[in-house]
Amino acid sequence: MGSSPMWWSGPPPSPWGRGAGKWWALGGPLVVKAVGFLLLAGLLFRVLCSFPSSPAPALQITKGKCNLFNGEWIPNPSGPAYTNASCRFIDDHQNCMMNGRPDKEYLRWKWRPYGCDLPPFDAVRFLDYMRNKAWGLIGDSILRNQVQSLLCLLSKAEEPVEVYHDKEFKNRRWHFQSYNFTVSIVWAPFLIKSDVFENEDGVSTSEIQLHLDILDASWTSQYESFDYIIISGGQWFLKTAVYWENGAVVGCHNSQNKNLAELGFEHLYRKTLQNVFNFIISAKHKPVVLFRTWSPDHFENGEWFNGGSCYRELPYKKGEYREGYLERVMRQIELESFNKAAAALRGSMDVDRLGLMDTYSLSFLRPDGHVGPYRTPYPFAKGSRKSTPVQNDCLHWCVPGPIDAWNDLVMKMALDQ
Repeated sequence: MGSSPMWWSGPPPSPWGRGAGKWWALGGPLVVKAVGFLLLAGLLFRVLCSFPSSPAPALQITKGKCNLFNGEWIPNPSGPAYTNASCRFIDDHQNCMMNGRPDKEYLRWKWRPYGCDLPPFDAVRFLDYMRNKAWGLIGDSILRNQVQSLLCLLSKAEEPVEVYHDKEFKNRRWHFQSYNFTVSIVWAPFLIKSDVFENEDGVSTSEIQLHLDILDASWTSQYESFDYIIISGGQWFLKTAVYWENGAVVGCHNSQNKNLAELGFEHLYRKTLQNVFNFIISAKHKPVVLFRTWSPDHFENGEWFNGGSCYRELPYKKGEYREGYLERVMRQIELESFNKAAAALRGSMDVDRLGLMDTYSLSFLRPDGHVGPYRTPYPFAKGSRKSTPVQNDCLHWCVPGPIDAWNDLVMKMALDQ
């Protein structure tokens, strides 16, 4: 599992020092005690000197410098920090409670990293720290999903005012007046320049045209206005598309034009992330940038278009989930691209301003947290979630739900800078 060097400090605390005090209750003559002390001291000296030196783990854990993304979901009887009744920022398609989801166990879990503490989101502390700052979340509908959670958590301290939205409500901005703090969602599903010919239902009238060597101006033009950025790719990169470079078609993925070279989505994703990280590294403006990793789906018995569903009501246990080929490939590209960018910054003052928000592993353990059939209100039969076939959404997350843990991580990473 990959993680940013800034969040991993080495091995857990050594067990060698545990309970050492009880050895001094053995009794006996004073000389024997003295000799025993010297022998034990010598032995401990040799043992300690046989290990490589490293920072004191306990101190690092106290500071939060550990692998936040390696852990487990544990029961949380207190439930979510908010509900659909207390938060007005939840989109209808992710409002599982409003749309009639009957089970509530998916709301009663929290993420616990191994060996370190992850406090729940503290809206007042976060807003006070971010006074006069601006956040930009750049990507697709999964980041929009995360913004809903973030606004719900923050609104416990202050209700923001929406100060901007485009015609389709894909690009939006909210302002927390008491703190002069803004949160923006920037719609850039490919992160590069794209010509998309889809209607609101996602039906294409022509193949998507992607310019691999030109970043999407919708986010690069705003880059200097943000102090903190979360950026990510997603399932849009798997779509059928024609690829362009230097003003000419160079290939495609799954195009109907069989005269085009099949370069594949892997080529697209690798090239895109290379250009994104090159831009971040070379830009004069240096915001804190968190690159969020792939968000897995949990379709079973098919995909979204042919009856796939997600009816699980409990998290997976470690080792129970088996990732698919697409997830494995895309995640590997992400880790390779991020590590290359981090290596380029090593030794500079900017190295700590680029972080890996590796939500992948904690998210693939939560098949129970997706919207499923509860995208809209639906009159299910008594006690049944499977009475009538309905299209499932096993990619986006219920709000509230597991996605709230992503924002716990955001707070930990941002405030521990």
